Order: sequence, then structure tokens, then C-alpha cells
Amino acid sequence: MKKIAILGSTGSIGTQALDICRRHPDRYRVTALTARGSREKLFEQVREFRPEMAGLTEGIDPAEIPEDLKFCRWMTGQEALHAAAAEVEADKVLVSIVGIAGLRSVMDALGAGRQVLLANKEALVTGGHLVTDLAKKIGKPLLPVDSEHSAIFQCLQSAGGNRAEKILLTASGGPFRKWEKERIEKATPAEALKHPNWNMGAKITVDSASMFNKGLEIMEARWLFDMPEDRIEVVVHPESIVHSAVVFRDGAVLAQLGLPDMRVPIGYAMSYPERLETGVAEPDLFALGSLTFEKPDEKKFPALRLAREALRAGGAACTVFNGANEEAVAAFLREEIAFGEIARRVENAMEKLSGLPADNLEEILDADRRARELVRC
Repeated sequence: MKKIAILGSTGSIGTQALDICRRHPDRYRVTALTARGSREKLFEQVREFRPEMAGLTEGIDPAEIPEDLKFCRWMTGQEALHAAAAEVEADKVLVSIVGIAGLRSVMDALGAGRQVLLANKEALVTGGHLVTDLAKKIGKPLLPVDSEHSAIFQCLQSAGGNRAEKILLTASGGPFRKWEKERIEKATPAEALKHPNWNMGAKITVDSASMFNKGLEIMEARWLFDMPEDRIEVVVHPESIVHSAVVFRDGAVLAQLGLPDMRVPIGYAMSYPERLETGVAEPDLFALGSLTFEKPDEKKFPALRLAREALRAGGAACTVFNGANEEAVAAFLREEIAFGEIARRVENAMEKLSGLPADNLEEILDADRRARELVRC
């Protein structure tokens, strides 16, 4: 039986991970759960899984904790994330919290020698060199939970030690795939939140509509698979059946296919190197009939260009890209700026903050803070 801590247990990834635990009670014991502010949902999870520790990062008055849940140690703020990642006994730590806060939690978990199941892009986007160096030091590979990176990882497990020459990173294209550039510029939050295939949180859904999510995934793939950005190709695949692929020197391509259901990559990361039943059916290829692949339009979706520029620039450029985007998306969701303004604010931040260092956690957090302040001005 493996002990698992889940940071971000009330979100989409966390709840689906708990579904895997529920299906396999003989394989997993949940030792820690954290959430940001969904206290009632967290209370329900604590009742069912009875972890040793639980935490709400937005805080909670001890008097608000129900009497039947006081068997559990309750914590708040950053201390809750640190305890769940590094102090409570666990073999695996699923980091599915949103934003740069995930970087510190990943570092905490790796520093404690735990296997990290990574569902937080920002940890590698902002601190890829720090995270991968630490993972190598403890000898435990990062296990990706993103569907695309899980697909690449799964393909590489079947490669017999052969190194991939190129990565084909698939993208659904989001709700604006067929829209004209002028119409995309004026898209509303309600339109941006209508993802055609996936059910995700607001921020990542907007990122999918703008393809900033795919820009972040290019950065993530660069560090996870030690692959230069010019050998990571984005392929728009609206059916979301091929989750990504790798190309080898002999021209062979290995791809991972499956229905668009996150329980597959979550379950694979949790059970690696085994595979467990997840409740997800196999895709019916006869019903699908055909699959579509398109080249992305970088004029309509400038995030892809900006992501590659940030990787080539080095230093804290990727941190600036990420922090500026988070602030711009928040402003868009508050209906303070237009959809097209998101990319312009990120590009402006990258231009004004070029050259910032990112040699340690403090420098990364400083670059993130400066990027956010610049976007808010």
C-alpha cells in the first residue's frame, strides 16, 4: 500500500485522484489533503479518507472545524502546503495546486525524498532547472499528470532506451480554433470558458482558449524530457484522442491515444510502472471514424511565439511569461481587459523585464512579483 498526499484535493485533478484511491483502497492510503478555500468539500473528503493532516491555505478558524473531523491535524496557509508535501508520511505527493505556489511545494516534496506526481505546470515553467536537478539528486523521476506530458512519458517508456528526436505536443485548439483574429480579440469570458473537450478550472480554460496553456506545456516538456524548444512541435488535434507523440530517428512515431478523461494520466502517475483500472473506457476507433491534425496559427495565438522567445531568452523570462499571464487572465475574467490584451501585456512584461536572473528560488519569486506588478499597473 502506497501513502499519498494530495495538494489541491478539491480541484478537478485532486477529486479524480481520490476517485482512483476509492477504486483501489487496497493500494492507496491518503495521508494528507489540502485545498485553497473549498472547506465543505474538503470536510467531505476528510470524512471519507481520514487523512492524518488536512489544510486550507486561505485559513480557517478552529471553531469552524466540525467535531467529527478533529481527529485530523488541521493547518493553514503555506505551512499546510509544506507539511503535506514534506512532513506527513507519504511515498507520493500529488501537486495539483494552481500557480507558482506549486514550485515551493514541489521543491519541499523532493527535498523530503518523495516521488512527485506533477500536475502543476508552473513548477517547471518557473524553476525547471532547480526542480529537475533535485529530482535527479534523489533518483526519483518526476511523474507528469498533464495528459500531453503523460502521453510523451508513456511513449518513452516503450522506446527501449532510444532517445526521441522530436516531440509532437497536441492541442485541442480550444473554442476559438476557427475564429478570425479580430473576433478572438474581442472574445468574452463566457466564450473563453466554453472548452470543447475538457472540464477544467477557469484559469486553465482561458489559457487553453488563448493557447498560453500550450506555451506553458512547451516549457514544461523542455525540462521534463530534456528537449530543445525547436524540437517540440505543437499540433492542433481537435478530437483530443491522440494526447501527444514522439518521433524517432528512423522516422517512426509512437503516440498515446485515449478518451479525453484525466483519470488515465492521473492513474498512470499514481500506479507507475503498473497500470490500474480507472473506470475509463477505451476509445471506439470505428465510431471516431477519422482524426484531424492542423498547424497552429501563431498570428491568432501569439502565446506560442512568446513561449519560445522566453525559453530562448533564458534567465527569468519564463517566470515573467507565467506571472504576467496569470495577472492578465485574472483581469480578463474580471472583465477589466479584452481577451486580446492578455498576450500584449505578457509581451510588454517580457520586454521590460528581460535579463532578470533565475538562479535560485528567491530570484524566481522576485521576477514573478515584478511581472505581476507591471501587469497590474
